[in-house]
Amino acid sequence: MRNPIYVALDVPLAETALQLAQSLSSSVAGFKIGKELFVSAGPDLVRRIRDTGASVFLDLKFHDIPNTVAKAVAAAVRLDVQMLTIHACGGLEMMRAAEAAAQETAHALGRPAPLVLGVTVLTSLSNPELNQVGVAGSIGHQVDRLVQLGVDAGMRGFVCSPLEVANLRTLIPESTALVTPGIRGPGDAAGDQKRTLSAAEAIEAGATWLVIGRPIYAAADPRAAAQRILATLEQRV
Repeated sequence: MRNPIYVALDVPLAETALQLAQSLSSSVAGFKIGKELFVSAGPDLVRRIRDTGASVFLDLKFHDIPNTVAKAVAAAVRLDVQMLTIHACGGLEMMRAAEAAAQETAHALGRPAPLVLGVTVLTSLSNPELNQVGVAGSIGHQVDRLVQLGVDAGMRGFVCSPLEVANLRTLIPESTALVTPGIRGPGDAAGDQKRTLSAAEAIEAGATWLVIGRPIYAAADPRAAAQRILATLEQRV
């Protein structure tokens, strides 16, 4: 079975992140570097983790005018990351520019293009909170609308709640990747995640990759925690 787990290195220090990466590298598919760690440790940490052979998911959620986002995506490709995120609500032209920049920069470097993922609706949001910012309708409707726009823009993957995966699989090409945060087991605290499923439930629904943070990195034994989650997936096979 392909290991679908990316561990979110949501820690403030480079050395802590590197220790986690070294401990977990044989138990997971790769590591997600988000805003806190990237602002703290910068591109050098991405290079150091890539030097270990691990895959990197750079989760900075670019959202700006198309030209600015395209340049940021090109810079991420030069860092040799395997996945990166943009906000799908940036619109059709922004998504097109991001995907084009990934393809063109990777081609020039002679390497595969990273997967540019359109973030749909953050898993910390509920319907009332979405309505507060002027988005009418339900979360499900907004996710469907953004994903359909992203497909039109040539996007090859999206980030969504595990609760939206099964429905999206009926709307998108089979090859489209769906990446799901908000993975929690029965004994895990939800934290600020409001739309969650277990790892096995998310994969059963059709998720391609799982992003798991606190249930692994905050565990007393992160490697054992990752292996327990992977074992629940292997039981499905």
